[in-house]
Amino acid sequence: MTEGSTRAIEAPMQGTVVSISVADGDVVQMGTPLLVIEAMKMEHVITADVGGTVRAISAVIGVTVYPGDALLLVEEGGAASHESAAAAAVDLDTIRPDLAEVLRRQSLTKDDARPAAVERRRKVGLRTARENVADLCDPDSFEEYGSLVIAAQRSRRSVQELIEQTPADGLVGGIGRVNGGRCAIVSYDYTVLAGTQGHRNHAKKDRLFELVERLRLPVVLFAEGGGGRPGDTDHAGVSGLECMAFALFARLSGLVPLIGVVSGRCFAGNAALLGCCDVIIATENSNIGMGGPAMIEGGGLGVYAPEDVGPMSVQAPNGVVDVTVADDVDAVRVAKQYLSYFQGPTPE
Repeated sequence: MTEGSTRAIEAPMQGTVVSISVADGDVVQMGTPLLVIEAMKMEHVITADVGGTVRAISAVIGVTVYPGDALLLVEEGGAASHESAAAAAVDLDTIRPDLAEVLRRQSLTKDDARPAAVERRRKVGLRTARENVADLCDPDSFEEYGSLVIAAQRSRRSVQELIEQTPADGLVGGIGRVNGGRCAIVSYDYTVLAGTQGHRNHAKKDRLFELVERLRLPVVLFAEGGGGRPGDTDHAGVSGLECMAFALFARLSGLVPLIGVVSGRCFAGNAALLGCCDVIIATENSNIGMGGPAMIEGGGLGVYAPEDVGPMSVQAPNGVVDVTVADDVDAVRVAKQYLSYFQGPTPE
């Protein structure tokens, strides 16, 4: 409602006025916070939709207002209108500090920010989790879920250390396109706490597997990793039954194609997920076992090196592994070929 050059700032909803941040005679610009209304235990900031001078404040702290009630009047024009015009002309390419921090955090999850971890992979002839995802997916098609999460160990380690050493909580997961078709990808990163299954990356898997069932998407699982992680502290659980990933993934069997890829060591919980897959593709240097060396030793069965547990000389002849390949590059190629059998005819 306007009267001459004076505009009423109206209540957009029913609520209680909890604070007023301007006084009669104050000069405000468009977007200036004027007062706060509380509705349903949520606070809503009411801002000026015009520049000018505050006149006749009718809102009262503690009093309930209703939609359309005039809260205060703003006399348009004067210096504020010029300031508002200047504010409206703000450079939209300017990166706000909060956005800059998000971009900085995202950059820390990439391989370029982790040269030591990448070098360790190179020494054993393996690629990183992100390199495998990039090779599998069509260019610029992968949308990652939960890239900024860190290991649930804030009571044990500093946040900065967790940001630097546990990016994405060791699991790169999301939805991309493979051979032009949509596909869910779950890729464990052995450089993060030995590829173990942490509380946060379990939550990401739960979310992805629920979407897979609803959207009927195929899944490619890069399963290298050490299984359950005992060191997470920042969650409240009783028996661990709140983790639904294993049940959700098993329920996908027969519903969508499940493709498991192994390169390196795959033990315990990682091997459990792998075993649910329709096809298992493994490199020649892989080891697959439901119990890793630590669990074998803890069970009193002796001390074994990781390379002694479930090598391809055992797992390929006994039928656990369906396709044995030379390396990561070949594994991704075969995964794409297998997936293509379920994607219908293509021009190629």
